[in-house]
Amino acid sequence: MSRIRRIRAEFAAALRSFLRRKTAVFFTFFFPVLIILIFGAVVQTQSVGGGLFAEPPAYYVPGYLAVVVVFTPLSRVGSTIARHRDGNRFERLAVTPLRRWEWLLSHTAVNVVIIGLSSLLLFALVLLVTGATVVVSPALLVLVPLVAAAVALFCGVGAVLGRVADSQDGVIAASNTVALPVWMLSETFVPPSMLPSWFRPVVAASPLTYFSRGVRALTAGGDWAGDFLVVVVAAAVVFAVGASVIPRTD
Repeated sequence: MSRIRRIRAEFAAALRSFLRRKTAVFFTFFFPVLIILIFGAVVQTQSVGGGLFAEPPAYYVPGYLAVVVVFTPLSRVGSTIARHRDGNRFERLAVTPLRRWEWLLSHTAVNVVIIGLSSLLLFALVLLVTGATVVVSPALLVLVPLVAAAVALFCGVGAVLGRVADSQDGVIAASNTVALPVWMLSETFVPPSMLPSWFRPVVAASPLTYFSRGVRALTAGGDWAGDFLVVVVAAAVVFAVGASVIPRTD
């Protein structure tokens, strides 16, 4: 079997496995919609008075997209690795031609498809519910590879969490522990000006910060190339690390 056929076969199997898990399908799309309805429609932004949510609605578009870009890959890839380990799947995969990076690439591709559809839904909902305005230009199409690169990055992180956690429950706990502060503090919902000066280098070290800046630049017609490059390079490095730690056996 050729490499492309191996990846395609694993992709199809992973996609069918996801679609059979109706609860997972529902909450993959429902949870980010709930976040938008809470923060975008109920809390809303306040352009005067300062404080949290004081920026214009368009400022928070990256934060809403990051809900699925961060949480979904971490939990799905990490849980899949833990589930495979519990079911002795890696013992069987070890005697097949499928390599570890091919396995991770297949599952990353599934996440790209799922999160891509979810991101499209969220983007339209954000514009409808929050009143955010974007600059419509051909550059908006760059959102597609930017989201895909960010998903690949967090799939790599999910693979690491799946390797170090000792159970599916452990993966979920670790995923939430990593995802929540990264999601909130990477120039998504909290502007850098609201953070203490000593913490700002930490924010600058987060790859999601550059995703946020890139989305913001693309939707505002700004310079997005540098931030896009950082996300792509970080995705390649983290994906390689994630592929290297996937268990060969259980």
